[in-house]
Amino acid sequence: RRRLSGGNLIISSLDRQQDVGLYQCMAYNTVGGILSRRASLQFAYLDHFKVHTRSAVSVREGQGVVLLCGTPTSSGDLTYAWVFNEYPYFVQQDSRRFVSQQTGNLYIAKVEPSDVGNYTCVVMNSITKGKVHSSPTSLILRTDGVMGEYEPKIEVNFPDNVPAAKGSTVTLECFALGNPVPEITWKRANGVPFPSKVKMKYSKAVLEIPSFQQDDTGGYECVAENKMGKNMAAGRLAFYAKPQWIQTMKDMALAIEERLYWECRANGKPKPSYMWLKNGQQLLSEDRVHVEDGVLSVSALTLSDAGMYQCVAENKHGIIYFAAELMVLGRMAFICPLSLQIIVCKPQAYPVASILWKKGNLPVHTNDRITLSPDGTLRLANVSKSDAGSYTCFARNRFGMSSTTGRLLVTGETVVGPVDMEIIVGESIVLPCQVASDPVLDVSFSWAFNGQLIVKGDGHFELVGGVTGDLMIRNIQLYHAGKYICVVDTDVESLSAVAVLIVKGPPSPPDSVTVEEVTDSTAQLTWSSGRDNGSPITNYLIQTRTPFTVGWQRVNTVPEIISGNTLTATVVDLNAWVEYEFRVLAKNSVGVGEPSPVSVKTRTEDAVPDAAPGDVGGGGGSRSELVITWEPVPEELQNGESFGYIIAFRAFGEVSWTHVATSAPGASRYVYRNESIAPFSPFHVKVGTYNSKGQGPFSPMVTIYSAEIEPSGMPAGVWARSVSASEIEVNWQALSFTPERVLGYEVAYWEDDTKPETMGKVRVPGNQTSVTVSGLAGTTQYFLTVSAFNTAGTGPFLPTINVTTKKPPPAQPPLNVEWNLIGSQLSLSWEPVVAMESESEVTGYQLSYRRQRHKEVNTLTTTNSTAELTLSEDDDDYIIHIQTLSEGGLGPASDPIRIHQQSKHTAVHVSASSSPLTHFLLRIAVTGWS
Repeated sequence: RRRLSGGNLIISSLDRQQDVGLYQCMAYNTVGGILSRRASLQFAYLDHFKVHTRSAVSVREGQGVVLLCGTPTSSGDLTYAWVFNEYPYFVQQDSRRFVSQQTGNLYIAKVEPSDVGNYTCVVMNSITKGKVHSSPTSLILRTDGVMGEYEPKIEVNFPDNVPAAKGSTVTLECFALGNPVPEITWKRANGVPFPSKVKMKYSKAVLEIPSFQQDDTGGYECVAENKMGKNMAAGRLAFYAKPQWIQTMKDMALAIEERLYWECRANGKPKPSYMWLKNGQQLLSEDRVHVEDGVLSVSALTLSDAGMYQCVAENKHGIIYFAAELMVLGRMAFICPLSLQIIVCKPQAYPVASILWKKGNLPVHTNDRITLSPDGTLRLANVSKSDAGSYTCFARNRFGMSSTTGRLLVTGETVVGPVDMEIIVGESIVLPCQVASDPVLDVSFSWAFNGQLIVKGDGHFELVGGVTGDLMIRNIQLYHAGKYICVVDTDVESLSAVAVLIVKGPPSPPDSVTVEEVTDSTAQLTWSSGRDNGSPITNYLIQTRTPFTVGWQRVNTVPEIISGNTLTATVVDLNAWVEYEFRVLAKNSVGVGEPSPVSVKTRTEDAVPDAAPGDVGGGGGSRSELVITWEPVPEELQNGESFGYIIAFRAFGEVSWTHVATSAPGASRYVYRNESIAPFSPFHVKVGTYNSKGQGPFSPMVTIYSAEIEPSGMPAGVWARSVSASEIEVNWQALSFTPERVLGYEVAYWEDDTKPETMGKVRVPGNQTSVTVSGLAGTTQYFLTVSAFNTAGTGPFLPTINVTTKKPPPAQPPLNVEWNLIGSQLSLSWEPVVAMESESEVTGYQLSYRRQRHKEVNTLTTTNSTAELTLSEDDDDYIIHIQTLSEGGLGPASDPIRIHQQSKHTAVHVSASSSPLTHFLLRIAVTGWS
């Protein structure tokens, strides 16, 4: 059943008994071998409850009771809930009832008559999602009296010592029986107030500490109190942490007979112990090998000591490994070529070689200008022409000897080159390079960047010096950071100047974002840092998105501000049972960098709903119906599978509620039908939620009314009259009494029964007994009727009445308007309008006028075809319209007459007309007058 595929171990047909345990992978090659970290294989399972009838539990009213769950054998985290009588009616936890997630038992602090019924324990495995139900336990009341009051008795407590891992979520439970129902309070033994991250749930029976840190350790006390007394439980939270490396070793290449010294250090709580492995086998102190407390030393190395070594740090909460390679060298020396400018000899020789210098055939000895260093460096102070010549470096060890020769030229050239600099991404810079040399020498300049010659054609680099070798770098990018060498070539030598350019930019994206320790509202993230790009990372930002968000959003974290040397944080205030993606951004003094790759999608754990439906209301509907409506809970707040609603309602005066459940998560309406419901009866209504984890909260209680019956009475005294060609006024008498509610009145009107498209309706409130129907056709007979209405519909109506609208007003607007302005006095006249046979007779005219820069409109009526107005003294222009008045209403307006401000001072007589010919004659008249 077990086979290897590459480095993977594949186990088929898993067996709970045979395959459980710890596994390690061994990787090896010709150099050596190393062990992987340990992998633990465990099996999550949940067996069924034993099928048997549970005995009834008999208690007095007022007494406390504990109903035992009797959890079946299992492995993996479990969650508990209790069903009351039948699914989905879960026991709703409050100050009186509590379901322990530690024991699985149901605790009722003080039994009330409403608690009588059957109780079923529901256990779910958080890993397998398997769910089992116990047999029901009946809770009945004894008939021999009521329990008296007594002091609290704490039934749910936490251990004396609770170990808690760094960054984990710690949950403490405390619940007491008592009469009256005890009140739970929490405090720390040291008196320090709880930080804001601490949550208290289920009427303070549960204390939750997310992202546990060293500061959270210490004593915790739970106090249960009622008027009969109080009781206290106490325990201590102890901090532990898995080992983490703070010092590790590096690969080493040492010569034979040298000494190896490696030290590794890890922090953790409790303090880790150490072990050393060579090629996967444990090392013990012997002969040349000394192992003690994270230190490995080997004296007088031999070739057999080469291999792979691992330092192992372990405490009872975890184990970590770190590997390094030891190479043991012994070979013939060879010498690096001698530089013409710097006289350096650094042989790679194992064992270390002895060094000898010669100039020509003469040995070089140390004096006041010449220094010979053990590492092979020859230093010349106050160099002069006499120092020029051929220099040879000899290196010797027991494997042999090697040499190298080079020539030293001494000239007078000096180079003024670039200096080390820091610059921000996107800026431009000039690196200088100039030489003071003998003018007879030909000089050429070239530049190298990180060992590569800079050639023409690169868009960022440009030689701008002309006779000098200055280099401009435009729009610098991060990859332009590094070593720049200006090389000056002359006839006799080559000189150079070096500068290191540091390019600062926003940090590179963080990497390896991993989600760990997910709860229903938190997720712990870890990540690895990207490059800081020349400026230390000051802090990190975390963003998330879900199927319910638009784009990426910032999230709350613990710690609230994530410093640049922190690579883990706990995201808080998440919604339960929602699929989240996370990404991390780094920030430094330059700015915020690009986001990290997106984490794998992670769903938070499910939880009992904590959101109630909103906007609960209802009413209306058909006879014998109670219509209940609500705003559905959004999917992201449903907290788990099998989400639904519990609708509770009761008539005014009743004590018990009627409960109805619907399993449609998007439902927003429920209709209860019963012939016994009286019309327009008040009901108390509330709507709650539930899911597979249990029952959530109910909405606040509201009052709604059952469906009502349409009014049975008819309005009396209905009459109507035509107001104009487009309006009819309708009047009636209000209903003096009707057993049904009257919300208002409805007026229906139409031309005749053969034209249903002309039907119109107007509704008014119940305190109104008249309405003007507008938008009608002129000279047309309309039929009308009036009825009362409410939410059930309209009542009966009287036989129809009919009214004929008046003739329409004249279609011709006033023409040939003339005006004359003297000072502020304006005189107007126009040609009288004569109505046609099918139009209403003209009874007068209406002038509408306003100032150009004002919205207020004034009106003036006259029975003649002339009018006078007194205008204000300011310089604003006036706009005037003239319309006919008639029984049919207002006729069309004349063209606008504009009175310009300069006219007030010139007293010019002008006339306006819609006739082009009249306008032409008017212009002649004005010219003649001038």
